[in-house]
Amino acid sequence: MPLLECHGLTRRFGALVAVDDVTLNVEKGEIRSVIGPNGAGKSTFFNLVTGMLRPTSGRVVLDGEDITALPAHVIAQKGVARTFQLTQLMARSTARENVRLAAQASDPRRWYMLGGASVLAKAASTADVALERLRLTDHANRLASELSHGDQRLLEIAMALAQGARLLMLDEPTQGLSIEETDRAVEIMRDALADGDVTVMLVEHDMEVVFKLADRITVLHQGRVIADDVPAAVRADPHVQEAYLGGFD
Repeated sequence: MPLLECHGLTRRFGALVAVDDVTLNVEKGEIRSVIGPNGAGKSTFFNLVTGMLRPTSGRVVLDGEDITALPAHVIAQKGVARTFQLTQLMARSTARENVRLAAQASDPRRWYMLGGASVLAKAASTADVALERLRLTDHANRLASELSHGDQRLLEIAMALAQGARLLMLDEPTQGLSIEETDRAVEIMRDALADGDVTVMLVEHDMEVVFKLADRITVLHQGRVIADDVPAAVRADPHVQEAYLGGFD
């Protein structure tokens, strides 16, 4: 059974159809990239999956459960975590504290008065594992504001993993990074996700990043899926070349 199923997913804003009858499956452990030109519907699609928007029609199914009508915080509790184009960090807290609080938020006994010291201890341990996975252990005690932009991006991913993400949705994770930072981030993400315990959906404009990370690519154009295949096939697809990838070699 796929981890994520989208059936006829559509979102209208008046006369504008931002996402138009999108149907796709994402297998467990897969890294799926969603690409397309500006205005193709990528961010709206992410918002529909995470519950930040309700679809006009269609369904979203997570591991066999219909989550279409659930609010965003309940979907997050079911293991759907998301990063954003602009980093969402507590700048005046340390990297470890950012990740620890993310881990604690996912614990049903998250309030100290309910779970006592065991909640804090478990969250701290989970945070340390996530920081190590994203190679941030050496920066654990630094304020988030003191980290490089690339490490701030990785810190957001560590926070998502600490929440127990089953489906990790990354929105432009290398945006604003230098070439060197991007190469390092891709290497770290590839290693961190290599064991397949987390399923990933990735929106990214940098095609080098897409083709290095993705197992499969879905291409959106004007809200519709125009291609859905392995990277080599998508790269060679003339419709994709015309709509988006022209000149990419």
